[in-house]
Amino acid sequence: MDEFKGRVALVTGAGRGGGRQIAVGFARLGAKVAANDINPIGLEETVRLIRQAGGEAREYVFDIAKRMPVEGMVSQVMDHFGRIDFLVCHASVAPQAAVLDMDEWEFHRTLDVNLGGPFFCIQHAGRVMRQQGGGAMVLIISAQGQGVAGKGHAAYMASQAGLIGLTRWAARELSDYNIRLNAVCGAVDEVEPFRLRKTGLARLNHWQQTHPNLQQGEKAELASLALYLCSDEAVAINGQVLVAGQAAEG
Repeated sequence: MDEFKGRVALVTGAGRGGGRQIAVGFARLGAKVAANDINPIGLEETVRLIRQAGGEAREYVFDIAKRMPVEGMVSQVMDHFGRIDFLVCHASVAPQAAVLDMDEWEFHRTLDVNLGGPFFCIQHAGRVMRQQGGGAMVLIISAQGQGVAGKGHAAYMASQAGLIGLTRWAARELSDYNIRLNAVCGAVDEVEPFRLRKTGLARLNHWQQTHPNLQQGEKAELASLALYLCSDEAVAINGQVLVAGQAAEG
């Protein structure tokens, strides 16, 4: 498959789990992958898997919690690839500390990585996309951010819920530059998910059937939805939160 051939995808948190699956999925579709993670060992494995399968990828070890590292990462991606067409933010931290026990560093670290990181990635990658004439972005929101976490996740849940607001409101501004921003999450509780209309659902089903090699692994549906939202089939979807397992409901 070469649907994304010649395009460049920047994926944060690509050194493990769903982030790795998304990065590998982009490569399978023909995209060049700029893979980011704070863990160089996991990141090297992701890049190795992509190259082993004949894809093109490069690792970028940066902590995205602050603006300057994100700016440096995007600059390096541009130096090497010359463009950024897709951004998927998957990186997150999830400290388990009760509200009455969490210290200030843990609280700020959670918000900096989980909410600040995506904001700065959107900002800097968005400036690149604005110059290019457009692009697509996807934020990965955990099920825990939708109100299904246990005790000790108050700060984490706040950061994930904040991504919903960021998705919906930043998308309005980015649409002026032909940049689409959506989110994918694993479950829903307090927030009503965007439900695809019949035409959009047909496109999603067709796209997933056309790309069966992306439907593998524990987080297959979440990764598949993220990739779908970056595809040309999803050009009419913007500022929405799609829920894995419920996007098909009308």
